[in-house]
Amino acid sequence: MTHQVRAVVARGKGAPVSLETITVPDPGPGEALVKIEACGVCHTDLHYREGGINDDFPFLLGHEAAGVVESVGEGVTDVAPGDFVILNWRAVCGQCRACLRGRPWYCFSTHNAKQKMTLADGTELSPALGIGAFAEKTLVAAGQCTKVDRAASAAAAGLLGCGVMAGIGAAINTGNVGRGDSVAVIGCGGVGAAAVVGSNLAGAAKIIAVDIDDLKLDNAKKLGATHTVNSKDADPVEAIRDLTGGFGADVVIEAVGRPETYKQAFYARDLAGTVVLVGVPTPQMKLELPLLDVFGRGGALKSSWYGDCLPSRDFPMLIDLYLQGRLNLDAFVTETIALDEVEKAFERMHRGDVLRSVVVL
Repeated sequence: MTHQVRAVVARGKGAPVSLETITVPDPGPGEALVKIEACGVCHTDLHYREGGINDDFPFLLGHEAAGVVESVGEGVTDVAPGDFVILNWRAVCGQCRACLRGRPWYCFSTHNAKQKMTLADGTELSPALGIGAFAEKTLVAAGQCTKVDRAASAAAAGLLGCGVMAGIGAAINTGNVGRGDSVAVIGCGGVGAAAVVGSNLAGAAKIIAVDIDDLKLDNAKKLGATHTVNSKDADPVEAIRDLTGGFGADVVIEAVGRPETYKQAFYARDLAGTVVLVGVPTPQMKLELPLLDVFGRGGALKSSWYGDCLPSRDFPMLIDLYLQGRLNLDAFVTETIALDEVEKAFERMHRGDVLRSVVVL
């Protein structure tokens, strides 16, 4: 049996997305069919549309999603029909060298559904991050479904599927922010704002938000930043040092993904401090640093993949904090939109008007 559903498709590089009817198969072994309730509009979806990830068009966009499992295939035991789940793009294999060493958050062999969803004419679709959730239903590997408390808002919960988890995890998992630490976050879009929240959850004493947009800085302050720096008006390195007794921050999280801002992060940290790169650079970008400075400043230079999260561990914990009122995921939902408004949401994203537009079905 197959399912005919509405979905948002990117057919060509830079072309506006279209709302089309696609065909979704019933789940095979190890797969799950999920009825989508909400899906956030992420910069990564725009990167797919612009051909910045690869050129495997047409793409089925959307990946920051929550919904209900409708059916499962043979051998699936971790989730069942009726479960409320957040979708993830790290379905760990349990067998690669990272998993066998007890580090499944680095899994080097994550997997997706084996069957393909298609356009009406049979053309195979490439689902964004192996998910493809700007759709009424999608087919994923069962391991991409993480069961959480049904009491959570789908619009808020789905954001843990990518950007919010990336930012929170960059602070807590990768940066190991601890009680009393000083943290600077460079770039306060959705991921950077989440890094502010993560630093606050971890007990940081000083959280310095850096951006060129006063609106984003105001929002970061509401989410827990203790200080803000507009880097159009002030040298961010000097400002961060001034706010940390002249030393620099214990942890600096770079959420932009550019060589210029990475250098700022590098020099804005204290001796033996940590730099976390969670912003995603483009393939053409190059970084040049004096090797003596890399050696002489000590500490750690880290990249954060998906906030180094383990969905089965982190998603339920963060949803519990949300339901307890200790994690304001609702603050990331700037607006809710319909499935046919994704292209307009991309335009608002370009202007910096939103933390997240969320498609609600």
